[in-house]
Amino acid sequence: MDAINNLFSLLSSVLWGWPMVILLLGTHVFLTFRLRIPQRRLLTGIRLSVKKDKGATGDVSQFGALATALAATIGTGNIVGVATAVALGGPGAVLWCWLTGIFGMATKYAEGLLAVKYRVKGEDGRTYGGPMYALELGLGMKWLALLFAIFTALASFGIGCTVQANSIALLANETFGVPTWIVGIFICLLTGLVIMGGVKSIARVCTVLVPFMAALYVIGCIVILCMNGSFVWPAVQLIVESAFNPTAAGGGFVGATVMMAARYGIARGLFSNESGMGSAPIVAAAAQTRNPVRQALVSSTGTFWDTVIICALTGLVLVSSILAYPDISFADGAALTKVAFSKIPYVGAPLLTFGILTFAFSTILGWSYYGESAVNYIEHQRINRFYRILYIVALFFGSIISLDVIWNIADTMNALMAIPNLVALLLLSGVAARETDKYLWGGRLDEEMENN
Repeated sequence: MDAINNLFSLLSSVLWGWPMVILLLGTHVFLTFRLRIPQRRLLTGIRLSVKKDKGATGDVSQFGALATALAATIGTGNIVGVATAVALGGPGAVLWCWLTGIFGMATKYAEGLLAVKYRVKGEDGRTYGGPMYALELGLGMKWLALLFAIFTALASFGIGCTVQANSIALLANETFGVPTWIVGIFICLLTGLVIMGGVKSIARVCTVLVPFMAALYVIGCIVILCMNGSFVWPAVQLIVESAFNPTAAGGGFVGATVMMAARYGIARGLFSNESGMGSAPIVAAAAQTRNPVRQALVSSTGTFWDTVIICALTGLVLVSSILAYPDISFADGAALTKVAFSKIPYVGAPLLTFGILTFAFSTILGWSYYGESAVNYIEHQRINRFYRILYIVALFFGSIISLDVIWNIADTMNALMAIPNLVALLLLSGVAARETDKYLWGGRLDEEMENN
């Protein structure tokens, strides 16, 4: 087991090294300008996300698809991950994380567009899509599509399943003293009730859970920023200055460099919003939308909410708290987050606990659909029910065992997912550009997609 863990640890560090960071960020920047900066239509995307597209084909509403995608992306990384980036890269990491989200919106836009463009109707009447269909139907790369589906199915048992169950079980045990096996059974039952109903059931739960948990967390952040009022603007200045001159941070951050701030900030942003990983377009394909560009705009708002808003608020809370309370140790990212929220009298610690629990559970729901869709592509619906049962069983084992090796395997699978997805995005960027010129910049956003 140690040998396996060491192997995947090495693979993960190599795959998530600078080449991957540069490739992902480079794709974000390339698509931003190739598609003529679709981020300019953010408000249109937000408006479309809460508006039903009557008469359009698909399985769930555009908001349902967005909520399910956000359920999978808004996770513990938004809370603890940003703190880790600050601890390792200094306050400047927050700005790099934010910039990654700004440019990543174009990649998430392109993913959503291609997902709808190449989606298909299954034998069961449900709508399926995602990078595997874009690779097969758009590029004729069936073999690479199969690899993406395999990596996605395997990743779903890691980052989306066992890792999240373990986080919930350990937190419940440490906070409330509940045995991990009892927590595991409860997670299995609750998840089973939702995912056995398929994407419509998952979307219904996510449309209620995601806005509630995100709003509660944002309110908590705003309360802390009000408490740290006189330190908020200095925190903004410090974040900007230390992104390009880490010595400006002073104190314990003197060892940080521009490269460290950029590396940890960019990596955290990429991993948090999953832009370029290829997961979110799987559910985007199921959205009821008239044409690919409408859902593409809605999908791009997911990166905005996840990284540009939530991760940025978390970073501002952490840096302002460090300035307000100089005795806070920022060497441990998780501890830094707990200390910052504990400054809210009475409800701070419970609010953080609730946030982590709900974020982790929502990730379990979102990734269950990603994994099932990948299995469906490989086996054409013959083992969907078996996959759901196996997913639920894995949740229980994830609650009670150590997950060092699972973390490393999950990180490896996520990186391997990104590679074929980026191939599809780059080689089909011309298709995305033509569709964007036709529907978005051509003023035909309300038109029906041909042959949809």
